Parts: sequence; C-alpha cells; structure tokens
Amino acid sequence: MVEGGISKTDKTEFTECWKITWKTPYIMRLALSAGIGGLLFGYDTGVISGALLYIREDFQEVDRKTWLQETIVSMAVAGAIIGAAFGGWINDRFGRKTSILVADVLFFVGAIVMALSPAPWMIIVGRIFVGLGVGMASMTAPLYISEASPARIRGALVSTNGLLITGGQFLSYLINLALTHAPGTWRWMLGVAGLPAVVQFLLMLSLPESPRWLYRENKVEEARSILERIYPADEVEDELNALRISVEAEKADEHAIGDNLIQKVKGALSNVVVRRGLYAGVTVQVAQQFSGINTVISLDLHQTKTAMALSLITSGLNAVGSIVSMTFVDRYGRRRMMIISMFGIITCLIVLSIVFFEAASHSPKIDQFESTHYATNATCPSFVSTANPASWNCMSCLKAECGFCANGANEYSPGACLALTTDLKSSCRDQHRTWFKDGCPSRFGIQAVILLGLYIISYSPGMGTVPWIVNSEIYPLRYRGIGGGMAAVSNWVSNLIVSETFLSLTKALGSAGTFLLFAAFCVIGLICIYSFVPETKGLQFEEVEKTLETGFKPKVYRRKSTGDTGCLGKSTLLARAFSLYGL
Repeated sequence: MVEGGISKTDKTEFTECWKITWKTPYIMRLALSAGIGGLLFGYDTGVISGALLYIREDFQEVDRKTWLQETIVSMAVAGAIIGAAFGGWINDRFGRKTSILVADVLFFVGAIVMALSPAPWMIIVGRIFVGLGVGMASMTAPLYISEASPARIRGALVSTNGLLITGGQFLSYLINLALTHAPGTWRWMLGVAGLPAVVQFLLMLSLPESPRWLYRENKVEEARSILERIYPADEVEDELNALRISVEAEKADEHAIGDNLIQKVKGALSNVVVRRGLYAGVTVQVAQQFSGINTVISLDLHQTKTAMALSLITSGLNAVGSIVSMTFVDRYGRRRMMIISMFGIITCLIVLSIVFFEAASHSPKIDQFESTHYATNATCPSFVSTANPASWNCMSCLKAECGFCANGANEYSPGACLALTTDLKSSCRDQHRTWFKDGCPSRFGIQAVILLGLYIISYSPGMGTVPWIVNSEIYPLRYRGIGGGMAAVSNWVSNLIVSETFLSLTKALGSAGTFLLFAAFCVIGLICIYSFVPETKGLQFEEVEKTLETGFKPKVYRRKSTGDTGCLGKSTLLARAFSLYGL
C-alpha cells in the first residue's frame, strides 16, 4: 500500500524497463523520437549563455545595454509561456503528434532567423519563435511518451525526455566550446538547433498519434493496433476497456461544458479531480523553478572559456542525474524522489549562502593610492565620494557598478577600483592584470564548485525530471493537455520571475542572502509537495484519477483527522520524519 492508492508493483526495477523495450523496441522508438523535443528544449535553453558572449562582441549596443541582453534571454521564456498555454489546447484539439510537428516547425524557423540575424531585434524575434517551440515541447513530449508507455515502466520512459533535455544542454555547451574560434561563432551555435528539429519532424511523420487520443476521437481500431504493439496480447482488452470507461465519462462532461479553449479551462477548474491534479502539478513545477536551478547553474559565468567548461561539467552531472532518475523513479516513486531531492537542495543552498558570505567578507581590499592615481578621471566615482574608503573591498567596488583591476602580482592582494569603461578595461588587461566586473577573486571558488556539483546531483534525479513525469500522468485524459499546459505555464512564469529578479535580489541582499531566500522558498515547496502530491508510481491513468476523486492526505494529516492531536514527543517527531521519506 502507498499513499494515494494501491500500486500494482511494489518494486519496478530499471532492468524491467530495458527488458520490455528490448522485447518491444517499438516502445523505445516512440519514446526516443518524441524525446528529441526534449533535446531541442535543452539545447535552445542552454545555448544562449555561450552565444550571448559573442553576440555582445558583434553588437556593441547589446554589450552596452543590459536590458537588451536580458530581453534576448527572456524572450524565449516569454514565448514558452505562450507556447505552453496554447500547446495544451492544441494537444487536446488536434493531437499530441500534431503539436510536436508544430513545435518542430517553430524550432526550425527560430533557429534560421537567429542564425541570419543582421541586428539584435531579429535575434529577439528568433528567440520568440524558439520559445514558442520550447513551451509546446516541454509539455507535449512527456505527455506523448506517457500515453504510449505501459504503466509499470512509464516513469522510466518519461525520464528519457528529461535525459534528453539535460543531454541537449550538455550538447549546447559542448558545441559552444567547440565553436569558440569558428567564424560566425554565435550564428552557428544558434543555427545548429534547426537540424534536430528536421530529424524529429521526419521521424514523427512515420509514427502514430497517441493511442489514448485516437480512442477519444473514435478511431478505435487505430488505437487498438498501436496498443497491440505496446502491450502483451492478454493486456490489450483490459487497456481498451479502461480507455472506453474514461472516454465515456469525459464525453458526458463535454456535452455539459463545451469544447472550446475557454470552456475547457472553465471545465477543468470546476472539476474537483482536475483541481486536485493541478494542486499537485502546479506545486511541483513552481517548486522546480524556485529551487533556483537557473541561477545556481549560471554562477560566475563572466569568463568565456571558464564559463563554458563549468557549464559543460554541470550539464554533464545533470544528465547523469537524469539516468539516476530513470533507474529509481519506478522503484522508489515520484513523491519520495522529490522529497529527498528537496532536502539535498535546501542543504546545498544554505551551505552555498555561507560560502558566499565568507567570500564577500574576504574579497581583496581596495588600494586607495592606486585607485586615485591609476589615470586621469579613472577612479570609481562612488569610491571618490565615500566617507570611509578604507572599508572598501572588491565587492563594494562591484556593487557601486565599477570595475576591479586585480593586483598584477597576486589577484588576492589589494587592487584598483576604477570606473567601468572599455578603455580602462583594456588598459588593465594590457598590464597583464585581470579585470573583474561580475565577480571578485576568491579563495572559496573550489568550495563553490563542489557545492554546485552536489546541488546538481541533488536536483537532477528528483526535482529536475520528476515534475514533468507527474504532470504527464496526473490529469484525466479529457483534460490532460489543458492541465499539462496550465502547469507548464506556471513553470515558465516562475522561470521568468526568478530570472528577472535574480540580479535585483543579488544587489539588494547579496549572493549569500539571495541563496538563503531560495532555501526558504524550497522549504515552502517541500511542505507543499508533502501536502498536495500523491504517489502515482505503477498506477494506471484511471487509478490515478480514482486516487484524486477520493482526495489525498499525507499520513501525518490522516493521523490528525483521526484524533491524534496530543503533544509531540520524540517518537512522534521521528515517525513524521520517516513518513516524509514514505517509510
């Protein structure tokens, strides 16, 4: 027995997934072909960090205007919000396959537009197209894989989409590193994304629609023929019968509610099962973004080659984490994987905040004499006007939006705080000294890198992949596209909020305070996951729906409702701690 329902299999080994797909390679063909959407998703979200470094070199206005850099990055996220919102309706109205094909066209158009851009505004247009494709792919690929997978290995197969997302990010950083000296560097980086889109488009033309969507469209024989290629012969009739019951129920709803987008959304929100599914689906998606993953991955990315090499390592760890998820998600369950993941994330964020506090406290001091005598009108204006220049260090200099020219003999020794200009930057480098404007020299770098690795290892197997698995299986068939789309919108909106506020938070709270704030968000996310997200491992879609109909309550809340309201002793606290892990 597990919370939320009875699982058909207490332990689904990763080896069983390979046994089934080895006997029925058609299943893996469906999963990998649809998963190319995840590869594109990962590539297009990862490639911009390296490409932007070279876009700034080609377009001076992008280098001068921070808001233009932020727009180039964030327009893909804005496009993803729209793509996910309309993608849910397209999924339900025209099918999963059609949605993937549309996403491929958007990916291809966006890649070509960016590669041929003569000006920054055209890059922004291309990023919007790519964002639309990313938004659609982010919720359609796991949905298609989920509906074409046997329940007992569904988690592992949907995790292949997560693996391909992280694989796409790894590939983007690898290509970025390989193309650093190629002519038209950033154009190749952004244009390469068009190739996988063409490959997936051609593959999907030869693959069928989701059997569940076909059955809903009264194409019963087509659905049967696909199910016969996925399930053992003795399970096909049971699966068809379950589909029949589900489709009959949803068609009864449609007669009462209607079938256009607004009516579907109203119907979803008025349906108690869908609402409970959304509580779980939106919770895990928002928690994923407010874990601070995008901000942690982008730590200290101000030196081109170092940034790309570090990104390569983190994306590699992310991919390894996805493999761990594939191995254990059907064995230990979605809920437990996310809860354990959140404990690891919270720990890493708290320790990271301590490291950043120590790094800021021990950053190099400012050499007052050199700063004021470096060159005419070269001194940082804020340093000139400060009442206590002796208290300044490198971090104080950067917070004043100036540049730090490190000591030539030892970059940890006092250096010059100078105005942030291109000429002074060049002058500093001409003296074989390092120019810092985004971060200071620190002896704590190795600790930060180790914690970054531990954070990725904690994040990737749980909060990195499992939220997409949960959202591919927690909604009733008739609302699966709309529900998944609404949850994906919440993910991308959260992504946008975190991305747009991170620099402001860092300026106001410092890096240490910002990561401590993310740790607090994660504590809230952990409580919400424990409270709202049921276990779905090994359950048929129809069983998941029944679980939501009866309502989900964690063990601790069930105890309270049966009168266990006494004072908390040590044994009760231990019991609650064990219950968090599903023990």
